[in-house]
Amino acid sequence: MGTPRARLLARIAVAAVVLLAPTTTCGVAGHSRALRPGGGRGQQQPSSLFPANATRAEAIERQFVEWVRYVGGLRHSTFQHAVARASPSYSLVVDKDPALGDFTTIQAAVDSLPAINLVRVVIRVNAGTYTEKVTVSAMRAFITLEGAGADKTVVQWGDTADSPTGPKGRPLGTFNSASFAVNAQYFLARNITFKFWRWRAGQNTSPVPKPGAAGKQAVALRVSADNAAFVGCRFLGAQDTLYDHSGRHYYKDCYIQGSVDFIFGNALSLYEDCHVHAIARDYGALTAQNRQSMLEDTGFSFVNCRVTGSGALYLGRAWGTFSRVVFAYTHMDDIIVPNGWFNWGDPNRELTVFYGQYKCTGPGATYAGRVAWSHELTDDEAKPFISLSFIDGTEWVRL
Repeated sequence: MGTPRARLLARIAVAAVVLLAPTTTCGVAGHSRALRPGGGRGQQQPSSLFPANATRAEAIERQFVEWVRYVGGLRHSTFQHAVARASPSYSLVVDKDPALGDFTTIQAAVDSLPAINLVRVVIRVNAGTYTEKVTVSAMRAFITLEGAGADKTVVQWGDTADSPTGPKGRPLGTFNSASFAVNAQYFLARNITFKFWRWRAGQNTSPVPKPGAAGKQAVALRVSADNAAFVGCRFLGAQDTLYDHSGRHYYKDCYIQGSVDFIFGNALSLYEDCHVHAIARDYGALTAQNRQSMLEDTGFSFVNCRVTGSGALYLGRAWGTFSRVVFAYTHMDDIIVPNGWFNWGDPNRELTVFYGQYKCTGPGATYAGRVAWSHELTDDEAKPFISLSFIDGTEWVRL
């Protein structure tokens, strides 16, 4: 059995192999067919770990020293792992024509990845409309979904909260109604449309429910994971279009369409250079942020955005008792209700929410008629909300 030190070093060596596996042994093994190797930069061959003339004790000692160096180095940090995964290692192609791609559906491409994915994989989705419900499971991190253009690549589905397709025929609920659901870290989507779609009377329609209509919530995309980014994407729906559920998220140059609470959730999110478009029949609400405690570091910030559309639109409703939303440098059309914000029917929330504007423009941005419990921010007050630092983005945003 050997000395106690030898047995201890053997156990440490096993731990070292496990710890080092993501950075040294996560090559093609475990991936399905059609995955295309990238550069394989920095991979260490087994022969270099165990030279032919090495004794078992020497090999164990060498693994121990390597493990100590690893734990003490920058590669051990979550941040450095994120940087290491920024460069694509594999790519897949989705095309409705099986002769032109590796898969004909986005879900099949996602499911082909290892259950625990540790490398950046690019899934390129060629032009077309993909009518499917897609879920990215929690451990399939580091996925880049890249369309051929938001006007050319569309993924859509038609579930609503009252769809009787849940367990035992029960309604799905808002959370599970999502056409596309992201549950894994470091997800990046570019140039693709996520859409709620319903076929009615032979016509492609996205029905606009009456404000507060029960069971008509229909999520185009739900993101329930940290470190997700969306660039040049479109989110199309009506009530509850974009479920910005949890985690830190970044939206850049996106188009978001809806009617009631169409950006909602309890994430910490920065919307930059986005176009927000209301299709409300009568009254609508742009945001419903769900911060529940003063200890939660969540909220929505809109910077250099544009708000257009129809109906009479609240900038936000206080879904959460400590709801937090800021608009900065944003142009607002005259659809904005003069008082701007709604307390969700609970005056007590007026004492705990944080709603602010900073240097916004347009006929809907006039602050004079706003509710007394909102804020016209000073330079110092606005500063934390108007850059990537709001979401710690300098540490993880890699576009």
